[in-house]
Amino acid sequence: MEAAVTTCYRHPSYETYVSCTRCERFICPDCMREAAVGHHCVECVKEGQRSVRQARTVFGGSVARTAVPIVTYVLIGLNIAAYLGELVRPGIIDRFAMLGAGLNGPDGEQYVYEAGDFPGFDVIGVVGGEWYRLLTGAFLHLPPGGSSLGSLPFGVLHILFNMYALWNLGRVVEEQLGRARYLALYLLSALGGSVLVHLIAPFTGTVGASGAIFGLGAAFYVINRRLGRDMRAVNRFMAGFLIWMLISAGFASWQGHLGGLLTGGIVTVAYAYAPAKRRTTVQAAACVVLFAVLVLLVVLKNSALTG
Repeated sequence: MEAAVTTCYRHPSYETYVSCTRCERFICPDCMREAAVGHHCVECVKEGQRSVRQARTVFGGSVARTAVPIVTYVLIGLNIAAYLGELVRPGIIDRFAMLGAGLNGPDGEQYVYEAGDFPGFDVIGVVGGEWYRLLTGAFLHLPPGGSSLGSLPFGVLHILFNMYALWNLGRVVEEQLGRARYLALYLLSALGGSVLVHLIAPFTGTVGASGAIFGLGAAFYVINRRLGRDMRAVNRFMAGFLIWMLISAGFASWQGHLGGLLTGGIVTVAYAYAPAKRRTTVQAAACVVLFAVLVLLVVLKNSALTG
């Protein structure tokens, strides 16, 4: 009596007598995957990969997915792309820089904001509904020749220093936090810097990724402290960071730096000390609450400015 012919469950035309050691379905050589014992089929291999728990850092970042700092690369690319755009069209700075409140006159010039109705003058800035400035300003930098916002010495160094800091800090922070948490930290730090500018110096236009980078500096400090590493070098780094914030106050927005530093610190503390069992939920909730607080502060400031 002849044995029944068995065929591959995925390729019925292929005769085979080898079965998956997990589900026992017959598989042809194209469907065989080496296993510790025998062979597994394609579906069983996929199922096994889904059931394997990925290694994560204490902050929740996936170890396997942070080997390449993709988000840091993208952020640097966006800043450089925006800078090239400024060189081609310098008007981008005045249109998208962080500005709390200002007036555009009939002559096309910008004037200091005053509450009230001034015929021929248009209210611009966050108070005028241009909320996007709270983030777009963090991706712009002063061009070599300066702009109506002023000019740093050797203007091009503005973006060079910021991108150098982003490259060095971003890779370390992204590796520990993971892509989603890292991106949320960066954007919230940028937003926090802009909000403090709006609260304290709403009539001053500012640009630069410094607020977000100061947030990364605070995150770097909290991460190392949470991991129990030797803090001597980290403390020296933070001291230099704070000294630079004081020195640069004479020609840069200290409000943006301080706002980014405080926001980044708050976000990373929430990341670092969230309970493990509810880590993702607590971390996400902290970010949402902080975002809501920042928005509320902007609303209150707008109300105060408009009387």
